[in-house]
Amino acid sequence: MHRHCPPSRASRRQFPRRRLRVTIEVDLPDALVNEARANGLLNSAPLGDLLATELRRRKAAAQLNGILTDIRAQPGEPLSEAEIAAKIKASRTERRAREAGR
Repeated sequence: MHRHCPPSRASRRQFPRRRLRVTIEVDLPDALVNEARANGLLNSAPLGDLLATELRRRKAAAQLNGILTDIRAQPGEPLSEAEIAAKIKASRTERRAREAGR
């Protein structure tokens, strides 16, 4: 049984192009299928949202990994926790002084 559901706003914003009908067959545990079906997740819109969310998550993870690689490639020794805490404290003190001067 296939029911067509309109795409959600989130997936329309992420993927605004023409629509393709795709049939996917997956093997899932009965309990998972039953719970997903009971929660309306086996329809086009929620499945599209799940896919769009996962694609955004993977893209963000790849970008973060790139940033971390760049950070790790920086010369010199990493800051200690005490040095980081001191920099944070100094930054907060500086910000408070600026805000007090307004």
